[in-house]
Amino acid sequence: MANTEIPILNLKDKHIWVFGGAGYLGQAVVSALDRWGAKVLCADLDDRAAVFAEKEKLVNTTCATLDVTHTEAAEQFVERQIAALGVPDGYVNLITASTAKKMEELSAEDFDIVNHGGLTAAFILTRALGMEMAARQRGSIVLFSSMYGSVSPYPDVYQEPMNKNPLEYGVGKAGIKQMTRYFAVHWGKYNVRCNCISPGPFPNPEVQKTHAAFVARLAGKSPMGRIGQASEIVGSVAFLLSDAASYITGQDLAVDGGWTSW
Repeated sequence: MANTEIPILNLKDKHIWVFGGAGYLGQAVVSALDRWGAKVLCADLDDRAAVFAEKEKLVNTTCATLDVTHTEAAEQFVERQIAALGVPDGYVNLITASTAKKMEELSAEDFDIVNHGGLTAAFILTRALGMEMAARQRGSIVLFSSMYGSVSPYPDVYQEPMNKNPLEYGVGKAGIKQMTRYFAVHWGKYNVRCNCISPGPFPNPEVQKTHAAFVARLAGKSPMGRIGQASEIVGSVAFLLSDAASYITGQDLAVDGGWTSW
């Protein structure tokens, strides 16, 4: 008889690694996973992960320091953590990079450095972890792209003193979408799923506080008439990590309030 049990969003005791977990959206994701009983490895620059975890009193989260721009160090990090913790059940990559420079001021070196940090590093980490998951015959990978991996920023939203959303950022995020599809196809037969999430307008609290006019313009471009809140990203991550999404791979899930539907 066929199994008719409905998969649930149960991540308790699942081992989930989150890179970039001390950022604005990353903190919401890690806090939720910790609260739901997942065993989380939160990695970020310097002591950011440790400071955040202590502040939020996270009880199921282990913190680590990692600069993903150093390729060899990133690969060694994965090897060490697997030796210590085993191959994770899920992996989330929220790492991003940009120069915040105007397109006219962007140098070739700037472009290369940013996309090494945002795109090449994602490739290195995902390949290393995905190969281990494939050998174990299970795993879920969630990468983070952006609405700007699909559409260009509206120039009239980014008025002074705000710079336009950086060109190299969007290029890198478009690459994440293609990387997602490639890995999904490459590892699908090994029961390893790879999906990505494309957030829409989620300005961080400091931007919301100091650039109210900019935030209002962002909200005005959204079909829902508002910006997203960090808590609204966690459900999509949990869904893609869980068995509820067991037949979903190679997909880009837009969490953008309808921004890319215009």
